[in-house]
This record gives sequence, structure tokens and C-alpha cells, in this order.
Amino acid sequence: MNNEQYELSQRQNRTREHLKQAFIQLIKEKGYHAVTVKDIVDQAAYNRSTFYLHFQDKIELADDLLHSMLQGLEDSVGKPYVHGQKVYTTKLNFPSFNLVTYIYEHRHFFELIKYEDTLPGLHTQLPSTITKIYNEQFIFKTINDIPVNMDYFKRYTSYGFYGLIIHWISNDFHTPQEEFIQDVIDLSKTHIYSFEYVGR
Repeated sequence: MNNEQYELSQRQNRTREHLKQAFIQLIKEKGYHAVTVKDIVDQAAYNRSTFYLHFQDKIELADDLLHSMLQGLEDSVGKPYVHGQKVYTTKLNFPSFNLVTYIYEHRHFFELIKYEDTLPGLHTQLPSTITKIYNEQFIFKTINDIPVNMDYFKRYTSYGFYGLIIHWISNDFHTPQEEFIQDVIDLSKTHIYSFEYVGR
């Protein structure tokens, strides 16, 4: 890719991002179903032809936004770890939970979970993505190596974590990020002895 192509690609990415951010803000203000393409382009200070260069309609924009954010969430998880690395919960620290950092850095998007008329699929796909992360990227070992149904264990643990995340978001991230992560670590120590990062 030459410089001209790179600059065009970057410009297109910025435009798409501006449209997405405008869309998020409008969902919070009006609700998903009330938002129109005209609302989005007016909010983002573009024209309709620019919108249609990137998205067929509001539904495609919504699908792209949800997919890209949840894909980013999946990709963020493994950054602190090396493939095959075994981690003891007693050694967990702030960088261990990059997933929490990702959610906080993109809180403008994840705040949408608080709204009833919000991005379609968000209320179901966010918890299922967290469960997918637990299922595909980690092998867990229980305290004292107690034998359990590991599928249930991962669901139990992932939905518990999801519940904490929702509580944090619903309270407008009132608990500082480092304190929230420490609380999650302390809870993890009660039932997880260690885990191995195996990626996807």
C-alpha cells in the first residue's frame, strides 16, 4: 500500500468512526428506533452520500458497530499474556484484566447497555462474548483442584463477571478502574487457583 492509498484508508476509517460515534450519541438521546440516517449525518456533520459510501443503511451501521466493538473486546483479552502461559490468581494485577481496561476506554459505547431501546443484540451478545472468551481463551484450575463440570464453571464465572461489569457501567464507572479490577481479582481467588492462556 502506497502513501496515497494509506491516507485514503485512514480518512475512510476516520469517517466511519465519526459516523459510529454520532450514532452512539443519538441512541442515548433518542433511542435506537427513532434515529434516522439524516440524524446521523447531521450529528456527524457529513452528507447522506458520504454515509452511503460506507453503509447501506442504519442496520448495517449498527451491525458493524456491534461486531467491531465485541471483536475488539475479544482481541484485548490476550494482550497481557503469552500463549501457554500459566497464571496463578495470587499473582494477578492491574494489567491482567485488559478486558476491563478496554471496556473503560470504550465506555462511550458500552454505556449503551444501560438503555432499553439500544443497539440490537447488545444485551445478548455482550454476555455471550464474555462466555466465549472464557471458553476459548482460557483453561481454568479450581481451588484444591476440585472436580467440577468445567462448562458450567466457565458459564458461572463469566456471567458473574458480566454481572459485575453491568453493575460498574450502571453506576457510571463510579468505582475507580484499579479498585474495580482489584475487587474482581479478590473474587477470582475464591474459586480459581490458576488459569492457562491458550488464545483462540
